[in-house]
Amino acid sequence: MTDAMAMNTQTRLNRLHPASSPKIATKTAMPGSKTATQDPRWPVIAAALATLRGDGRHAVRIVDADCGAGSLLLQTVHYARALGFTAIEGRGIDGSPVLIGRARAAANRCTNLAIGTTFEVADMVTALLEEHDLPADLVICHGMAQDRRPEAASALGNAARIVIGDDATWHAVGTEA
Repeated sequence: MTDAMAMNTQTRLNRLHPASSPKIATKTAMPGSKTATQDPRWPVIAAALATLRGDGRHAVRIVDADCGAGSLLLQTVHYARALGFTAIEGRGIDGSPVLIGRARAAANRCTNLAIGTTFEVADMVTALLEEHDLPADLVICHGMAQDRRPEAASALGNAARIVIGDDATWHAVGTEA
């Protein structure tokens, strides 16, 4: 086999199996996956999503309070899709306009129609109080333990069925941790 024939064979294999092409594999990687999967909360988040899916859920609402550049929320919504959720809504909240801008740019690269994400600049407590009427399934929070406002704990407790905080523990509303 000549070098030209070998090259042609490899080209055809890449067309048949595009995942083996590093260029394509990079484009299909989940946004923020390196940073997010190193977060100490990630195993708990993954377990919570698996439990919701195991309970027969097909739709999920996820809120990330203090989302930063959105990598953890984006990893979470993509993981939910990989688990088989067919309707996924993600809401990222942060006080930094610069970080929200980065999160929005990363979210715009997602083309999966089953995933809808929004990112907004807002005060965490105010945004979580808005979740009270239609609580999310999962709230991921960071730094809420340091918030000394009396309404902070109430806002967090009423915002979701499952709350995962900095200590990487899972608190299901109405049950033991």
